[in-house]
Amino acid sequence: MVDFPGSEPSVREIILAPRAGGQTLLAVVAAPLNPLDLLIASGGFHSARHEAPYVPGSECVGVVLASDRYEPGSWVYAECHASPLTPGSFATRVLVADDDVLPLPDGVDPVLAAAVGNSGTAAFIPLMETAGLRPGETVLVLAATGAVGQIAVQVARQVGAGRVIGVGRNPDALQRVGTLGAHTVVALQEGESREDLAARLEVAAGPVDVVLDGLYGVPLEAALQVCAPRARLVNIGNLAGPTAQLPAGLLRGKQLTLFGFAGLHLALAAKQPALSWLWAALADGQLQVPTRTFGLDKLPAAWREQAASPHAKCVVLPNKHLLAPASKTRA
Repeated sequence: MVDFPGSEPSVREIILAPRAGGQTLLAVVAAPLNPLDLLIASGGFHSARHEAPYVPGSECVGVVLASDRYEPGSWVYAECHASPLTPGSFATRVLVADDDVLPLPDGVDPVLAAAVGNSGTAAFIPLMETAGLRPGETVLVLAATGAVGQIAVQVARQVGAGRVIGVGRNPDALQRVGTLGAHTVVALQEGESREDLAARLEVAAGPVDVVLDGLYGVPLEAALQVCAPRARLVNIGNLAGPTAQLPAGLLRGKQLTLFGFAGLHLALAAKQPALSWLWAALADGQLQVPTRTFGLDKLPAAWREQAASPHAKCVVLPNKHLLAPASKTRA
C-alpha cells in the first residue's frame, strides 16, 4: 500500500471488493515492478496522481479463480490500472477487467512471461510497429542496459537488424548487452558534450536508421547528429533529462520522423501481437530476461532495488507455492 505520493509501499491486509460482472478474479503469481509503478507512486507522473492510499502494481501473471470469460484454474496475463478504487497487482489476489486479461500460452515460464509484459512491449512495439524496423537496418538503443533496452537489443537482432548499437552508463550491464546481441556498445561519460558523444557514436554506429530512446536530453541530441536520412526515432523515456534541443534544420535536412510511445495509453488487445511474439521467443529460448524475485513481504526491498536501476526485472511472487507445479506442467 502506498499511503501518499512519494512514500515507500508497506505490506498490510485490505478487503478486496466482491467480483462484479465483466471482472476476473486472479491469484497473483508473478507481478513485475516497473519504473512506471515508482513514477506514479512518486506523484510526479504526468498522467496519474493518487492522493489517497492505494495498492500499486500494473501487471501480473496469475491463475483465474473466478470469471465469466476465463476458465477457473487457467493461467493468464493481466494489466492492472492501480488507483485508490482499483487495487493493483502487488497483492495475493487482484480483480481486473475481462478485457485486460490474455490467456498465457503453454510452454512459457510464468515469471518470465510476466517480466516481458510492460518492458517487452515497450521494446517491441516502438521498434517493429512504430518505427517499422526493416532487416539490414542499423539500430541505436539509448538506455540499452535497462530491462527494456536489453529486450530491444535482442528483438532487433532476432528480426534481422544489420547492426545494433547499445548505449548506457553501467560498464557491467553494457558488457551483458554485448552478450545479448549488440554488435557494439558505447559507454556514456559524465559531463560529455553532445558533439563529443556524437563523434563516438559516429565511429561505433555510422549512419543510424532507427533510434529507440529511453534517455532524451544530450544523448538524444547526439543521436540526431548520426541519423541517416529519413531515420525514425521513438522516445520511450527521459532518464537523462526532460528536455532536449532539436535543431529544426537538422530535422528537415535529414527528413527525420520523431515518435513518442507510452504503453499506458494502449489497450491490451493492441499489445497482443507483440506479447505473442515475446512469449514465443521465451518458450523457444531466443529471449533472455534477467529477473530477481521477491516475496510479497519483501516488496519494500524490491521497491528500493528498482529505484536503484537494477538492470534486471524485479518480480514479486505473492503466491510462490503455485509456481512449482506450474513450472512442471508448462515447461
